[in-house]
Amino acid sequence: MSTGKRRDPRKERYWRRMLRQWDRSGLSARAFCQQRGLSQPSLYAWRRTLADRDRQSVHFLPVEVLSPAQPVELGGCAATGLELLLHGRRVLRIGPAFDGPTLQRLLALLEEGQP
Repeated sequence: MSTGKRRDPRKERYWRRMLRQWDRSGLSARAFCQQRGLSQPSLYAWRRTLADRDRQSVHFLPVEVLSPAQPVELGGCAATGLELLLHGRRVLRIGPAFDGPTLQRLLALLEEGQP
């Protein structure tokens, strides 16, 4: 639900930077805020706001089709596979009879480690 207020991209960048610095500092929220002259409730509010925004945003990744899918003979059955090039030069090869829910869980786990 929109509050009618326009987002200030400078504020969002500032608070994202503060939250990254807090995360890397190893300090408690209280100590970090005292050190930076920040309001602890604001830090928590921005953390929640930005997490909500990130969950609601849609992320598109570039996809490149290298060649038309060619059927591969597997035990007399024609089938195709899939190869995903992931961040960090990781490659995920998916066979023709993959399990969709398992693939979704695997992709979610792989994405957890992204910056």
